[in-house]
Amino acid sequence: MTRRALAFLHDLTAAALAWMLAFWLRFNLDVPADYQSILVDRLPWVLAVHAAAFWALGLYRGLWRFASLPDLKRILVAVGLAALAVPATLGMTRLGFAVPRTVYVLTPLLLVLFMSGSRIAYRAWKEGHLGLLSKPGAKPVIVLGAGVAGASLLKELAASRDWRVVGLLDDDPRKKGGEILGVKVFGAIDSVRATAERLGVTQAVIAMPGASHGARKRALDLCAQAGVAVMTVPALSDIVAGKVSVSALRRIELDDLLGRDPIELDTAGLQGFLAGKTVLVTGAGGSIGSELCRQIARFAPQRIVLFDLSEFALYAIEQEFHDRHPALAVAAVIGDAKDELRVREVFARFRPQVVFHAAAYKHVPLMEGENALQAVRNNVLSTVVTARAAQANGADRFVLVSTDKAVNPSNVMGASKRLAELACQALQQGGATQFVTVRFGNVLGSTGSVVPRFREQIARGGPVTVTHPLIERYFMSIPEATQLVLQAAMMGRGGEIFVLDMGQPVRIADLARELIRLSGFSESDIRIEFTGLRPGEKLYEEPLADAERTLATPHPKLRIAQVRPPENGQVLEETLAWLAAPGDTGADAVRARLGSWVPEYTGKSS
Repeated sequence: MTRRALAFLHDLTAAALAWMLAFWLRFNLDVPADYQSILVDRLPWVLAVHAAAFWALGLYRGLWRFASLPDLKRILVAVGLAALAVPATLGMTRLGFAVPRTVYVLTPLLLVLFMSGSRIAYRAWKEGHLGLLSKPGAKPVIVLGAGVAGASLLKELAASRDWRVVGLLDDDPRKKGGEILGVKVFGAIDSVRATAERLGVTQAVIAMPGASHGARKRALDLCAQAGVAVMTVPALSDIVAGKVSVSALRRIELDDLLGRDPIELDTAGLQGFLAGKTVLVTGAGGSIGSELCRQIARFAPQRIVLFDLSEFALYAIEQEFHDRHPALAVAAVIGDAKDELRVREVFARFRPQVVFHAAAYKHVPLMEGENALQAVRNNVLSTVVTARAAQANGADRFVLVSTDKAVNPSNVMGASKRLAELACQALQQGGATQFVTVRFGNVLGSTGSVVPRFREQIARGGPVTVTHPLIERYFMSIPEATQLVLQAAMMGRGGEIFVLDMGQPVRIADLARELIRLSGFSESDIRIEFTGLRPGEKLYEEPLADAERTLATPHPKLRIAQVRPPENGQVLEETLAWLAAPGDTGADAVRARLGSWVPEYTGKSS
């Protein structure tokens, strides 16, 4: 309200100045004494008429910071109306006969100039277009990408006191030599080194949110070779959704280096699959489970049931949903997915139509020795308990989040997940609930993954420990993985094992080097130390078992694995009986049992 009042007072002052200047110009800069009294006597009437016109036509709804053609149009209409009303009002009060007609003409012309000029000048000042002196200390930066995002970035950074864009680069040859908002396009992106040296720039911004991952990766590599620090704009989806502005610059993250092109989701299909339904997610506080919940929330479910054993993790995701989705019904339920009584109680109360089972023990070395039996109990028993509860309460779909480590498993964790897959396939034979399994590889930044571990080691000054120089893994970002899980869940008709296209495997040593570089160090600052393969660890992970074939699906990043049927039709019953009374709980005994049920398990005890 204070800004509106100040703008109103400014315009009245401008009207007074225009009225006085019109008299001054009419009499060649020397107003006679008798006309000076006429000027002063009529001024209150002039101001009253202009005040009414300005306020009635809504001149103060717009912000000067964004003054544009619609604001100029309102000014012209308001001043034009006042230009007609002033002589009419003065004429009716018999005060207008002594006012020179030239004053009636000059006043509106001068007033339009004052009012529009001040607004344009204010906007130019706020956007930094009044010369370099308006942005002292601003750091020069070049922008890679002269498209819509680049132009928007220029406009927004112009108001920043921290950055001053001095040049643009773009691979479109038609743009070379042109200008956007007064900033020149110097050439193609591969000229970044020469351009940076020429302009004395040490910072670049990659403004290509809609480009392919390969194009963005190339721009990043060119900047790295030129010794130029890099930032990037947010993802195009976040900009379009209005979550962030183009100028919300961020550091380059590992996802930018290893990610792929954005996932194309069947949004309409997912809306029909999830809208208006109750969805339950086990392990909802974990890295995968929490992101699943965030993605599900996009499709207007009736309720999301957050199920987790960790009080802290459950509290964190419940509070996030309270803040970000206050209108969405959320139930935060503490419980162990192996606890049959608790699980039955929760399912009977909420009767979810769609269930995502993401709760699992997944750390390979930790589950290989002392915790082998617990890995099988948690990963298999929790699957069976929640799956049977889903069946008993009429759930339409049960989705098991599995792993590529279930393919020819060499460790207890992978074998236990393969056993969970077999359990779902066995349960598919009875009841109306459709069981769908989704396998994917390592997820960047998830709890227990190498990336947080590497970051901690870099923060301590190193060394960064890698088990083997040649070890490779498939990686995917958390949002990408969870989006494909949703897509597979919607497409499944029961009994399928979906395999995600994980792209090309990444050498872990290269991953460590990239993280060191992104942290602002070199290998001379932070060394990499190779410690040897750990128990149950492979050099290479397999996305599909050797004896498996895959079938294409309508989605290019999803395929269906044609798995071997279990040789033992009583696997589920035998597994549950053993878990109820395991006898020897040593790691070797557990491995031997797993080997009898999972023939492809290569880590079985001799």
